[in-house]
Amino acid sequence: MAPEPLQIDIITIFPRMLDGVLGESMLKRAQAAGLVRIRCVNLRDFATGVHLATDDRPYGGGPGMVMKPEPVFKAVESLRRPGSKVILMTPQGAPFKQATALALSRERHLIIICGHYEGVDERIRSALVDLEISIGDYVLTNGVLPAAVVADAVVRLLPGVLGGEGATEDESFTTGRLEYPQYTRPPVFRGLAVPDILTSGNHAEIAKWRLEQSRARTQTRRPDL
Repeated sequence: MAPEPLQIDIITIFPRMLDGVLGESMLKRAQAAGLVRIRCVNLRDFATGVHLATDDRPYGGGPGMVMKPEPVFKAVESLRRPGSKVILMTPQGAPFKQATALALSRERHLIIICGHYEGVDERIRSALVDLEISIGDYVLTNGVLPAAVVADAVVRLLPGVLGGEGATEDESFTTGRLEYPQYTRPPVFRGLAVPDILTSGNHAEIAKWRLEQSRARTQTRRPDL
């Protein structure tokens, strides 16, 4: 029996921002193959009042608006099931790493809350959220693009998505190193030649060269790894 596909629910007030991302390339193929189900949930469907407001002014004053707890609680509670993992995209979250993507790819249901405005009511964090994620030390207009980044990174790790098992094993960050240099045809382009070792047919020496290059590149570019 085939495993149940991963379900990803993305809660946002701008669901159409995800149309292009989810409808192209690998994410589109993974959904068509039944390996993942991705649903964009409009937070305004859970808002009340004439204007279906999802935000309000912060207590204590200050600039901007804060996402209200009621619509978010209703949305999450309508989606959540046993084993669901609720994620909040926020600049205050833990840095998103390849190891995090791998762990999330082993879950069966992800609910991703996209932050908007000045942030979310703290009660959302404390009572609903299992994991807070940031994709970098910068601030975007909302959490939709970060949610798309997380979905892409997670889905490509699902078995069968990339077409071959082991396809992600030598990638940057998977081994704690950056990936080695890659080349393809032609063997010489504008005077720049492919290293001889890669055309030698000696697979043991090629593997040794790639490991050396990976270590050197990591030391130069990302010694923190």
